[in-house]
Amino acid sequence: MKTSEDNFSYSVDKFADLQILRYRVHGFDSLTLKQKELIYYLSEAALHGRDILFDQNGKYNLKIRRMLEAVYSGYDGDRNDTEFQALEVYLKRVWFSSGIHHHYSTDKFIPGFTVDFFRNAVMGLDKSQLPLSEGETVAGLCNKLFPVIFDPQIMPKRVNQANGEDLLLTSASNYYVGVTQHEAEGFYSAMKSPEDETPVMYGMNSRLEKKDGKITEVVWKLDGEYGKAISKIVYWLEKALEVAENDHQKEVIRLLIEFYRTGDLKIFDDYSICWLKDTESRIDFVNGFIESYGDPLGMKASWESIVNFKDLEATHRTEVLSCNAQWFENNSPVSPQFKKAEVKGVSAKVITAAILAGDLYPASAIGINLPNSNWIRSVHGSKSVTIGNLTDAYNKAAKGNGFRDEFVYGEYEKQLLDKYADITGDLHTDLHECLGHGSGKLLPGVDPDALKAYGATVEEARADLFGLYYIPDEKMVELGLTPDSEAYKAEYYSYMMNGLLTQLVRIEPGCCIEESHMRNRQLIAAWALEHGVADGVADLVKKDGKTYVVINDYEKLRSLFGMLLAEIQRIKSEGDYEAARELVEKYAVKVNPALHAEILERYKALNLAPYKGFVNPVYSVVTDNDNNIIDVKIDYSEGYTEQMLRYSRDYSNL
Repeated sequence: MKTSEDNFSYSVDKFADLQILRYRVHGFDSLTLKQKELIYYLSEAALHGRDILFDQNGKYNLKIRRMLEAVYSGYDGDRNDTEFQALEVYLKRVWFSSGIHHHYSTDKFIPGFTVDFFRNAVMGLDKSQLPLSEGETVAGLCNKLFPVIFDPQIMPKRVNQANGEDLLLTSASNYYVGVTQHEAEGFYSAMKSPEDETPVMYGMNSRLEKKDGKITEVVWKLDGEYGKAISKIVYWLEKALEVAENDHQKEVIRLLIEFYRTGDLKIFDDYSICWLKDTESRIDFVNGFIESYGDPLGMKASWESIVNFKDLEATHRTEVLSCNAQWFENNSPVSPQFKKAEVKGVSAKVITAAILAGDLYPASAIGINLPNSNWIRSVHGSKSVTIGNLTDAYNKAAKGNGFRDEFVYGEYEKQLLDKYADITGDLHTDLHECLGHGSGKLLPGVDPDALKAYGATVEEARADLFGLYYIPDEKMVELGLTPDSEAYKAEYYSYMMNGLLTQLVRIEPGCCIEESHMRNRQLIAAWALEHGVADGVADLVKKDGKTYVVINDYEKLRSLFGMLLAEIQRIKSEGDYEAARELVEKYAVKVNPALHAEILERYKALNLAPYKGFVNPVYSVVTDNDNNIIDVKIDYSEGYTEQMLRYSRDYSNL
């Protein structure tokens, strides 16, 4: 087991456009035995949900994964052959993305091995090793899955966001079966009432299907869809219930179990309220159907989990923000009619991730703000976290990789980033999660889903702009959150550079931007660049044949961010779909082909992976002769392939 910083290797594996890292669970050894035991049980509950996300991402994903794993494990040919090595890379990508579509772009990735190679490899296996349905032949399995794997025209996009197309019929995610976008929107619109002040998040935990002309919901619950996996999740949650830190946390776990049993969205709201009010427990977790980025309509939630505990020292930063939440709301540049008169229940902390699962694994967010229900946020507040040990792993793995030397304009900007970027990057995440998502309000009667496919981009832009607007504020220095009045410039430069240039390394040539966070960043940066032209606020300049961002007036850039924040909040508050569509389509979607090609070429020379994810540590219990747990050990030595094969063996429930 690797324990000291000197011999701890953050980098684990690298393939395709991906790098796999380890993260340290700092402080685990200082936890009490009961807290360690709670983390162990919650981690088991997290890992048992793995197959749910694979199935949500595409109805063939589980069979494809199992077929690939069977070939990988049972192949008796030359493993150094280029075809087999291409299969290994493809399988690693399927593991990473929980399916056959890229985790970020959602485009289907095509294998680097041939149909003939794969067919021969599959046919050479004992059929007991393959995921055959009852009565299905090996040839039949191949005929069903091979077109899905190899044909780029079949299920090409997991989440399609193209304006003017039927987003459901053109998306491969497994949230809707035989239902058009118009039908789905009408189905859920009929459920809603403008007079309902506490609406549930309709459709959050179900698949919408049309059979024999009738549209019905297939609910994900203990005795329904995904029941085999949910039963394992509930088993381990019940074990966690026995060692919960306090009565409040017990009630959180009890309500979550009840939600899994019933699928009742009112109970999920009760659970969410109880969870956000649990601010005293050291150990915390998320487990369930949470984020809706995988649904082109932004309604149905992917399964995810994270188990964590509070970083007591680092949490001081987020506690300062949450204690001053009303000041930030009052001084926001948005119209008074869109502000909250009373900010309620804002809690924030820096956490140490102990396990990642579902849609937070291997790629993870670095900050989370929940719950997502608008009325709960308004009435009860929200809980925000910044995941400190993941940010730490990213930063340590990036040291000296040449990225800044290639893309940062000059020495002044490099010195800014070297001195302040880690501080201001964390602070922007804190402001985004702790205050940005919890700020503002919808006007009475506005449907929370009014912005439809543009809702996620607008919401992320709103939270990012809130953070960008406030980082330069003298209040940040007064509160001790930034060291001086110059620090914010590091985040401004990083943000504009990323939004206009460097995030393009994540886009394939000829493609548009479709992922909500990337759209948000380009929207903000491109809008600010255009609206600052007259005053020369910022510019794209050429130096030695390469394009760079230059910021000439940081103070005016802040004013532009404030103006855009005001408009974005208006759009959100009023549910102005047309304004959202116009803003996103104009600034957030299209890519300059020549600039894109240049950035890709420069990045390629650095030999870096644009996407990163993590392997989890391994927890094991130590028992005495009477089978009582006397310790929980943590080990960091498991590799990526080793972990994925073990998860497929031990946590495959569907």
